[in-house]
Amino acid sequence: MPKSPPVSRYYDVKRDEHGKRFIDVQVSGLALLQNPLLNKTTAFTPEERRDLGLEGLIPPHNSSFEEQKERTYRRYQRNANDLEKHEYLRALQDRNEVLFFGVLEDHLEEMLPIIYTPTVGEAVKFFSNNYRYPRGFTVSTQDIDRVEDMLENVPVNDVRMIVATDSSAILGIGDQGFGGMAISIGKLSLYTAAGGVGPDKTLPVELDVGTNRQDLIDDPLYLGVHHKRLTGAAYDEFLDAFVEAVSARYPKAIIQWEDFSRGTAFRVLERYRKVVPSFNDDIQGTGAMALAGVMSASRIKGERLSQQVFVIVGAGAAGIGVATAIRQGLEADGLSYAEANARVYVVDRHGLLMEGQDDLEPQQMSFVRRKEDLVGWTYAGDYPTLHGVIVNAGATALLGFTGVPGLFRQESVEAMLEHTPRPIIFPLSNPSSHVEARPADLIEWTKGGAIMASGSPFPDVEYGGQSYPVGQGNNAFIFPGLGFGAVAARAREITDNMVMASAKTLAEFTQQYGERVYPPISALRELSIRVAVNVARQAITDGVCAERRIRTMTDEQLEAVIRDRAWLPQYLPLRKVGSTT
Repeated sequence: MPKSPPVSRYYDVKRDEHGKRFIDVQVSGLALLQNPLLNKTTAFTPEERRDLGLEGLIPPHNSSFEEQKERTYRRYQRNANDLEKHEYLRALQDRNEVLFFGVLEDHLEEMLPIIYTPTVGEAVKFFSNNYRYPRGFTVSTQDIDRVEDMLENVPVNDVRMIVATDSSAILGIGDQGFGGMAISIGKLSLYTAAGGVGPDKTLPVELDVGTNRQDLIDDPLYLGVHHKRLTGAAYDEFLDAFVEAVSARYPKAIIQWEDFSRGTAFRVLERYRKVVPSFNDDIQGTGAMALAGVMSASRIKGERLSQQVFVIVGAGAAGIGVATAIRQGLEADGLSYAEANARVYVVDRHGLLMEGQDDLEPQQMSFVRRKEDLVGWTYAGDYPTLHGVIVNAGATALLGFTGVPGLFRQESVEAMLEHTPRPIIFPLSNPSSHVEARPADLIEWTKGGAIMASGSPFPDVEYGGQSYPVGQGNNAFIFPGLGFGAVAARAREITDNMVMASAKTLAEFTQQYGERVYPPISALRELSIRVAVNVARQAITDGVCAERRIRTMTDEQLEAVIRDRAWLPQYLPLRKVGSTT
């Protein structure tokens, strides 16, 4: 059996005669201190300082990990605003990965909105202006013909999780060009902090195919290529070259496609999902997250999922992904495909998706209604508006993915009360400035009846002497565990059943929190482990598990293996290559 290559060209992780892990390092002195995967800053032991050429280069006090985390957190708190806090944490990650994840794990609920949504949206906007330190892998139209050689420059040899974006549809703020790299970095931080994928097993990727933002093209400080986006065959050839090169360099890697424009997102997913194990978080992750949320909301109402009538606003990648997931959930709850489809209405900018609209896309077609489907409806114009759909369909659940602030009006929310005393209302657009309705308004308009979740964090609402929880519909409840489970199983494909398993796990996990639609962020690590276990189990069931040793394991054994594999932020002893001490 051929010997595995070292983890990195700079170091390898080994075990001593007692089975304890240590790091065999190829570098020393200043070069070691500048490697964030190896740097311990003030926590190097006296022996490490002497043997690795660090004496005189760092302060004399040997800090404990707890001391380092406390000092770092105090400095973090002194930043004036959320964007400064984001930049501080990113700079910390670029200096010392273990310390970054140690602080993040201790303060995950507080820091998640800082490293991820909503603050990452601001970081994306200013990425070129605030650029400091290289992280991840970028391939552009200038060098795609050399992508195989370029991947050899990446210093880690066993990447298992890649987040790749072309930055064409970032959150609710659209085309951000090269700035989308911040999204890939932020997502992978959560794969490690919540999902347990080691930081040296991850790779953020920017696919720089250009931008359609003329202001970026004209900006001399913009760091991406200065031309319009590739389209058509040229775009496909670009991605083909990337996928082929990644598959050769990292054959065990899972790819998460991130923030592609609506039509491209579905096309890329279908083009590659059976070529390389991959999924699209905007489509499948959002779908699983939303399905789990409405399953929890139905439980809170004391009803079945199949009793709800859903109106989904926004027919892009997220909206259609959610509509598809909910339809699958309704089928799993006992409805036929036709019955499930009849309970899901998708509204876009023209109104209800209907036959005859001239800009329908392939992924939307199964949700298109015909005029004969609307017998008995009353509406003006060619297509029912959002309000008309809510009234005529008897909507009991309303979910938004439009990025249009204030789209859910009071009259429409109040109309839902005629169909149910407890409407399910999820304005899930990000960032918080783009939310379709403020949770406090929803509670006031429904006199406390609404069961809510928002995309960005909002405080619980105080109304009439009671506190009403606002669930955060965050994809972080899905993708870290989904990815880690797929990595643990070495899945050859991310199947729809694996995605559904993540949704069911989230809904079941949330039951312990009573009337909350989603669990607290503080439970994210434990949730992700459970999602990973069930996803890996589903990969075995679906016949796509390439990790032979787990195929015959019991559920208890599988959970033990996954918990043991989950990376934790802790310093390992460092030894110079060839040292026996």
